[in-house]
Amino acid sequence: MSTLTLLSEKNKAEVLPLPEGKRRLSRQEIYILIQNRNISSDADWQNVFVSKEPGEFNAAQIIQSEFSGTVILGAIRPATLKYHDLELPTGVYRSVLHNVTVGDDCVINNVSYLDNYRLGNRVMLFNIQEMSCTCHSKFGEGILKEGEPEANRIWIGVGNENGNRSVLAFTDMIPADAYLWSRYREDKLLMQRFVELTEADNDGKNNTFGIVEDDAVIKNCTLLKDAKIGSFAYIKGAFKLKNITVLSSEQEPSQIGEGVELVNGIMGYGSRVFYQAVAVRFVIGRNCQLKYGARLLNSILGDNSTVSCCELLNNLIFPFHEQHHNSSFLIAATIMGQSNIASAATIGSNHNSRSPDGEMIAGRGFWPGLCSDFKYDSRFASFVLVAKGSYQYELNIGYPFSLVTEGAEGEGIHIIPAYWFMYNMFAIVRNKFKFADRDKRITKVQHIETNPLAPDTMQEVLAAVSRLIELTGRYLKLPSAACDSATVQNPRPDFLEQSRDRAIHAHGEDELHQIAKDYLHQNGDAQFLLTDDRCQKKHGAVIYHPAQAYREYRRILKYFAVETLMQWTLENQTDELCKEHIEQIGKVPLYTKWINAGGQIIPEDKVFELFTEIKIGQIKNWQQVHDFYNKCQSNYVDYVARYALYILEWLYDLPYASFSKAVYEDISKDVAYVSLNMLDSSIVSREKDYTDFFRSITFRSKEEREAVLGALEDNSFLKQLRAATDEFNSILEKLFRKLR
Repeated sequence: MSTLTLLSEKNKAEVLPLPEGKRRLSRQEIYILIQNRNISSDADWQNVFVSKEPGEFNAAQIIQSEFSGTVILGAIRPATLKYHDLELPTGVYRSVLHNVTVGDDCVINNVSYLDNYRLGNRVMLFNIQEMSCTCHSKFGEGILKEGEPEANRIWIGVGNENGNRSVLAFTDMIPADAYLWSRYREDKLLMQRFVELTEADNDGKNNTFGIVEDDAVIKNCTLLKDAKIGSFAYIKGAFKLKNITVLSSEQEPSQIGEGVELVNGIMGYGSRVFYQAVAVRFVIGRNCQLKYGARLLNSILGDNSTVSCCELLNNLIFPFHEQHHNSSFLIAATIMGQSNIASAATIGSNHNSRSPDGEMIAGRGFWPGLCSDFKYDSRFASFVLVAKGSYQYELNIGYPFSLVTEGAEGEGIHIIPAYWFMYNMFAIVRNKFKFADRDKRITKVQHIETNPLAPDTMQEVLAAVSRLIELTGRYLKLPSAACDSATVQNPRPDFLEQSRDRAIHAHGEDELHQIAKDYLHQNGDAQFLLTDDRCQKKHGAVIYHPAQAYREYRRILKYFAVETLMQWTLENQTDELCKEHIEQIGKVPLYTKWINAGGQIIPEDKVFELFTEIKIGQIKNWQQVHDFYNKCQSNYVDYVARYALYILEWLYDLPYASFSKAVYEDISKDVAYVSLNMLDSSIVSREKDYTDFFRSITFRSKEEREAVLGALEDNSFLKQLRAATDEFNSILEKLFRKLR
């Protein structure tokens, strides 16, 4: 039912002293305003304040408008504001203002209702039906005002549909914050402290007002309610913007386009939301795009991501996520960045449970094929490529950089570990460059590791190598008939029989582990199949090319270690490692477990250190949490260099202090091979576009093809890669020179 309020009560302005730099209207100005068909709720116009500077208020530039409550106007001078093709005179025209403060040289034209807002300078408001703000607005943050019950708090239900991973939005939230909040749910005190951090700067008073900062443009919109709009934002044709913050600046302007609905959320700097996109209970990071009818609900989208034509519900998505096909579908997932969801992938629609509490977590580089669907719960290591298929049972893919395909009905899935290194090295190399190039953020609050070879992926490689050794031990212990059935090609049958005999008579798991490791190490051309019962529920998985995967994994571990040590030398302004350098790195704390926190790779021990500081009250707000991330990042090169030495020790089963000249030569040899293989594989992969028959059938001539594709020798990426490879190999020649 409507509530009747007498105008004498509603429009009664608060009796204020003169605001600084303002004055009340003169009789002549009041006369001009009335002549221009303007109306004030105060017959004497005592509720309107204007600039006291001479020449900064022209009453003739206010036409057919209504004023109520307290209205404070900035400079209104004969001038126009122009944005693109829209050019309008400054002033107030055919608009209704209630309790509004306006900056200098603004345009308020055809705004049917403007209530409780403060406008910056040079703001353009044109053709807006309603723009209002309540006194208890939170602008998308998960805070409460005085007298509000806990039920009023707006939670974002990321990662799971049951809401038990929910987080609270705040203006400066980044995926790292959301990830740590959503994953460590068993720590009740930590969860309580996270709420307190979010409330830290909230005074709780019911005295909020809407904000539009300098140089923002808002036109042809239906409803803006409880909105905070940053400077240089451009909003056109939006349908509904309610309880939101739009972060924007001159360096990183944000845009909102036609038909957009944004409710209960925060939009990051430099982001763009267009063409009937909808977001409800959300945080959108920096330099993101949401467009073409995309729906983002109860989700957090990391920086540098693009989403269009699809639906995302209850997700936590790290930076560099791509999903732009009309039939894509993603629910109840934590996707850890640098991901690409193919068309018709229905991820999240199938549960092996009667309750909607299943979920999925996928490491960096997750790439499901066309029309893929999965049963929940599922987990994927980093850079897993899943071929098109309907996967009927839960998946647990622990092999990074692998290819996963369906098996025949009633069989396990098929996995090729290290697939990217054996058959698609071009993609790995290109990823390393392309993500760094696509990072258009001016201010980088969320640290993002863009190199596919980093501590988070290398710890997965170490685990995968150990698993291959374990499964190979099982293979060697199989009965003769079963072993023969699992053997595809064996160039050293005598060595196989010898290894099988040793495995069968091994004393304990450690001895069996060493026998299997020796077999993989010395028989790299063997072709046999392994069975991993952990990879898929019920039927498990068949592992292809394990010996080759073992070899490639070991090579890439060495490459990572050397690349990391090169980065350390660069930071320490040297190009050669000496014994003293190795000793210096060895004194750095060793961290062997790493967390991908929203894109930043942090040692797990440091995360627990952060939690302790939060729980004891040493860290009191989210800015201090971000300062902790920054401190971790400033030490990242040292931490990773120490981890690199640990990996080399693990590979050679020797302490780094005992490395001989032969060890360093072996490291250099394998790393040089990987470096050249990266370049050669990339060139061969790109050459296919020019030499493959079927890649040429749509062109009339070689000249037309080159006009469309460009000449191979002009490819900018290959030029960049050649230069980077030459530089890498040059540094490699010198890196261990003093240690050999």
